[in-house]
Amino acid sequence: MKIVFMGTPKFAVPSLKILVDNNYIIPFVVTVPDKEKGRGLKKQFSDVKLFALENNLPVLQPEKLKNPEFLKTLHDANPDLIVIIAFRMLPKEVYAFPRLGSVNVHASYLPEYRGAAPINRAIINGEKETGLTTFFLEDKADTGNIILQQKVEILEKDNAGTLHDKLSVLGAELLLKSLKLIETGKYELKVQDDSLATKAPKIFKEDCLIDWKKPSEVIHNQIRGLSPYPAAFTHMNGKVLKIFKSCNTVLKSSLEPGKILIDGKKLFVNTGDNLLELLEIQLEGKKRIPSGEFLNGIDKNLLTMFE
Repeated sequence: MKIVFMGTPKFAVPSLKILVDNNYIIPFVVTVPDKEKGRGLKKQFSDVKLFALENNLPVLQPEKLKNPEFLKTLHDANPDLIVIIAFRMLPKEVYAFPRLGSVNVHASYLPEYRGAAPINRAIINGEKETGLTTFFLEDKADTGNIILQQKVEILEKDNAGTLHDKLSVLGAELLLKSLKLIETGKYELKVQDDSLATKAPKIFKEDCLIDWKKPSEVIHNQIRGLSPYPAAFTHMNGKVLKIFKSCNTVLKSSLEPGKILIDGKKLFVNTGDNLLELLEIQLEGKKRIPSGEFLNGIDKNLLTMFE
């Protein structure tokens, strides 16, 4: 089977690797244009491009997917299928062209958590379970007919980073199973029930600011769901303090939400109900460190309130 692969971030790499390892013909890989970053405006490649180059796969980086030159290259390659993972919306001229259509791997149990941030939103909402879905692309995002699904437990110790890595590997395995079914033609599609759909919109800065008046469990899940990136944050003495790891307690808050309590090398903060222990933090301009180490290096008289 000849497959054009489209993707950008680290999440997509295991799926591209599994195609290579299983000897699928990949005429080229499509990813985003290079970004210029840093003082020297050095070009930064996407994770998918880096993997493709390491494995001698041709890479295309069109600014627009409706570009006539790109469409001609796609038509000349005449792929049987397009696989798209964490890329962008495809125009119909692209996704409908291959004879077998275009397949997406989505990091949720669709129709739950349709959108750009299903992993973050599931943890932020305190879900105990999420999943993976392979489906055929249609015009509206994440609405196509389902090929295969797999439920995945969200562990209490999981954050967005660990769940991302777990789902990226399992997603590649589910993609391979889906491709085997498509090759044989022995599969039954499941139509999504739109009435059960929930949304997982992109994460914005306002999603990351902690409101200490909320219950500790809600704040704890917010921290987990945004760790390690972009990270939940608060303000301390006019500086941004990112929080990467926390721990719930059964100790009732006795002070105003946001008030800090120090017990030896432990750092607690009052919330809307219980005290929340902060375990890993990063003050603006400093490195990420355990809270005990943070307490050793700061005047504790300055630690009074998070805002």
